[in-house]
Amino acid sequence: MQKKKIAIADISALKNNFKSKNLNTVCQSAKCPNIGECFKKRTATFLILGKNCTRGCTFCAIDKHIPEPLDAGEPKRAAQAIKDLGLKYCVITSVTRDDLKDGGAKHFADTIAEIRKLNPDAKIEVLVPDFKGEQSSIDAVLNAKPDVFSHNLETVPSLYGKVRKGADYKRSLGVLKYAKSKGFKVKTGIMLGLGETVNEVFNLISDVKDAQADILTIGQYLAPTKKHHPVIKEYEENEFCDMQKYASEKGIKRAVCGRYVRSSYLAEECYNNLSR
Repeated sequence: MQKKKIAIADISALKNNFKSKNLNTVCQSAKCPNIGECFKKRTATFLILGKNCTRGCTFCAIDKHIPEPLDAGEPKRAAQAIKDLGLKYCVITSVTRDDLKDGGAKHFADTIAEIRKLNPDAKIEVLVPDFKGEQSSIDAVLNAKPDVFSHNLETVPSLYGKVRKGADYKRSLGVLKYAKSKGFKVKTGIMLGLGETVNEVFNLISDVKDAQADILTIGQYLAPTKKHHPVIKEYEENEFCDMQKYASEKGIKRAVCGRYVRSSYLAEECYNNLSR
């Protein structure tokens, strides 16, 4: 899958829009390979709760520093940016904030509320951290009624200690199961190439089905810099196809697998396919 070249002006216009509103996007902070394509479509995944993460995942390009104080004006500015862009579907994610008692859950809820005020017809997908598994924090987000609740497993359980320190595979599965038990559309995603085996991936797909998640995304890990976790394997397109087929056979409603697939890539399309 070859990425299309996008005019620099298209990217610059959106970057300037976000910069003027003091907003972060995961597209920029995580060095996403789809930034040009998504910016051309005038869409982005908003990164709230600051730009510094309290965890040290070795695959992630987001800064790991002392986090900033919460910005009370951020939810309103995000809502205004969504209105300015005319988005009918938006994705809100965040850094992990283990320094906050609720992990930033109220800030998520406030952002959803502000988006609803200015964009009553927009669909809202949230991609949340694990909140240390705290049910009260998960409830705070769910009570704000997002249209899709997403939390990424990121990788297979055997690699958590190496590349996802501070996280717990069973805890993350529990977050997905809990949100589904409350009647929400649930989504998760992983990356390949960190050192997992194909059998581990298939076992994870079975776990995702058992958690009753509706959407699964699987993409190729691409190291942001030489300082990050190395790419152990480059997967072929037929391998992604096999995984997508297996996920569909297991009964996952929507599986999107491919080299440049990311958890928020084509999010609106995935949602619309579920809603048909």
